[in-house]
Order: sequence, then C-alpha cells, then structure tokens
Amino acid sequence: MDKVTLHDKTFRKFIYNSRIMEAIEEVAERINADFEGCEDIPVVICTLNGALPFTGELFMRLKFNCELGSVKLSSYRGTSSTGTVLTVQGLTEEVAGKRVIACEDIVDTGNTILALRELLLANGATEVRIATMMLKPDIYDKDIKLDYVGMEIPNDFIVGYGLDYNGLGRNLKDIYVLDK
Repeated sequence: MDKVTLHDKTFRKFIYNSRIMEAIEEVAERINADFEGCEDIPVVICTLNGALPFTGELFMRLKFNCELGSVKLSSYRGTSSTGTVLTVQGLTEEVAGKRVIACEDIVDTGNTILALRELLLANGATEVRIATMMLKPDIYDKDIKLDYVGMEIPNDFIVGYGLDYNGLGRNLKDIYVLDK
C-alpha cells in the first residue's frame, strides 16, 4: 500500500520495512558490542505501546543474557504532544541494582525519554542507556544522550511499525508520513 487512511487523515509510504530492519540490526550490533562479555543481567525496557515492534526485533538480536520488561507512558493526543508525560502502567520488571536499556519507538521533544529515565533511576537502575528506532533531531532539545539511534527523520507526523494516530496504524509494517 502506497497510501493509507486512518480516521480523517491520509498517510503515504515513507520508510520501507527493509530499511527499518537494517536500522534495528545496526542498533543491535552497537548494543552487542557494548555489552559483549557482560556478567550482569541487564534489563531491556519496552515503552508501550509504540516501541513493541522495535523492542521485539531488537531483543531477538541481542547476544547476551538479559531480561525484558515494559512500562507504558503517554504524551500524545492526536498528532501533537501534550507536553505532559503520564505513567499509564508502571514497570513490569525490577530494575534496582541493574543496568537498563530503555527502548523507544521515536524521540522528538525528549519529554518521554526524560520521564522514563527519571522513573528508571528513581527505581534504582544503576545505568540507563537509551535506544530509539527514530530520532527527530530538529526538535530534540534535551541534554540526555541517546546511546543508540536507528535513524534520524524530519519533524513530520508518522505512523506504522508501532506508531499510531489515535490508536490506528501501529500494525503497518512500513512507516507512513502524513500526506499534506
């Protein structure tokens, strides 16, 4: 499908699934190099719901022992950020005394990453590394280092591969951009 309609908006294909898989493979290689030979058991935290496909693909490529957990945060309504990050579901895995790899689908303003990092550290994580499938560098304005970035994209509203517009579009295997 070159175009999809979700609710009242039309989106056109922007990033093919093959490019998404390449980006995830590159992120996995960097994480594997950083954690090679680790004797501790890091925790991979998936930020639900959007990062579910990214985290699943990434997790299957990790070559060291690790645990998997999740947290659900929310900051979007429609096509724009509310500026407020809400914890919808708390951490499902204990992170106290552990290194954490926090996985996000997309980082734009960085508000969610900041809230997630603070939550993980408040729960006793010894280190938090951030892995994101996509980054919008034009609007990212936080001082938090993003350790693993799959790809950089312009500041456009996108759906697919976990990203949604009011609940729809997460199941698309490619990424689509709002067709203006």
